[in-house]
Amino acid sequence: MKTKEVIFQKAVESIIFNKHLRTVAVRQLDNYMFNKFSKDIDSGSYEERLKRYQFYSSLLNIIEKNLGKGYYSKNGLKRSTHTLVGKKLITKAGDKIGKLQTEYKSKYGEYPPGFVVISPTQRCNLQCTGCYAGSTNHTVPTLPYPVVDRIIGDVHDVFGRKFIVVSGGEPFMYKSEGKTLLDIFEKYSDVFFLVYTNGTLITPSIAQRLSELGNVTPAISVEGYEDETDERRGKGVYNKILKAMENLRKAGVPFGISVTATSKNCDILLTDEFYDYYFEKLGVSYMWQFQFMPIGRGKETFDLVVSPEKRVELYKVWEKVLSEKKYPVADFWNSGIISNGCVAYGRNNGYIYIDWNGNIMPCVFVPYYVDNVYDLFKQGKNLGDAVQSRFMKNGRKWQLDYEKIRKNHLMPCSIRDHYKNFRENIITDNSKPENKQADEALKDANYFQTMVNYDEELTELTKNINELEYSDLLQKTEK
Repeated sequence: MKTKEVIFQKAVESIIFNKHLRTVAVRQLDNYMFNKFSKDIDSGSYEERLKRYQFYSSLLNIIEKNLGKGYYSKNGLKRSTHTLVGKKLITKAGDKIGKLQTEYKSKYGEYPPGFVVISPTQRCNLQCTGCYAGSTNHTVPTLPYPVVDRIIGDVHDVFGRKFIVVSGGEPFMYKSEGKTLLDIFEKYSDVFFLVYTNGTLITPSIAQRLSELGNVTPAISVEGYEDETDERRGKGVYNKILKAMENLRKAGVPFGISVTATSKNCDILLTDEFYDYYFEKLGVSYMWQFQFMPIGRGKETFDLVVSPEKRVELYKVWEKVLSEKKYPVADFWNSGIISNGCVAYGRNNGYIYIDWNGNIMPCVFVPYYVDNVYDLFKQGKNLGDAVQSRFMKNGRKWQLDYEKIRKNHLMPCSIRDHYKNFRENIITDNSKPENKQADEALKDANYFQTMVNYDEELTELTKNINELEYSDLLQKTEK
């Protein structure tokens, strides 16, 4: 192992176990990350690399804080970092994982996706307003356990990757053949799982089990504070969420929150107090923000969309939260700089999405598919073959062209920010809609024009910001 990698792992262990050396170890690890990002001149301008460093530095900052508050189980955190860092970020070409990725590239001509998002069941114990996934019906679609196992196995043994995101429905309601997702987490102990959940089913015993496993972090959905959350999710839900967070803190499980930005809660997300409350008072470790994605023909759908002006305001708040407050927040549209743009279509270090029907889509927010896991597996194929469809390849070609020619870091999404191009150059004739709303969106001329108008307005608002902040002329390497 290289000297820098040894220093990296030693610093991680010092942060976890030695509170007397923690400050020194944090500084050492922070410097390591800064040097790694700032000197990698092949990955964009200095400002691009600085944003990526700031995100990981802020994550380190919160980990140090929450360790000091006793919110993490030290043994659980050691297992988590060993899985997430030791087995994922530091991968050598000669080890088993490196060989799998090389074999994938040799077969398909590209490196494999970095992870998969899977929604194993549509079942949910809530009936949230506007959520097509929510259902209490026991007959709603659920992937059989052997299929879920095969999907995770392909990620592990074909992609050579060790990160899985689980969504839903409510993941903690998943059950098939007497097994739950806890059985998956236990079987794939060297894989790290991020689980999007409403949080209401995280009892003290579930939290303790997650702590023992050490390879799972829940991201709990909120809409703002109590009023906003209960309005959409049901009266009393927010108090159940607070209880779940308490259970996780007591068990020492790192957790985060997930919030969807809409026209209703956008102003809350523009305040410092919102971020202070969750990071400082409730002990969250990270925050994911999603901007409401309109799918369907109804006017009420577009009424929930964050306006282009508010979206730019959210971008400016994100910059402040990251650089000044050092909170690890990522907005999946405004923070595209961290991920080098769009991460859909199965690109290297990107992902694909599989729903409860087994449909394989480029992204959670691109509700169209060509392949299905049931058909794929019956034909003796694997997930790598699904990534080779023309639909997926069109998306990856656009990603490469956009990065080289006309990249705007504030408009990274292929469908949300470039809808006209998506319809003309990415989606294919054999692509099928995931649901009725996705089908309607393809047929409605008003939907098409509304999306195009939004993108044109956002382009005008962001192009100067993009040119000023991410000029390739900025190549500093001093901290």
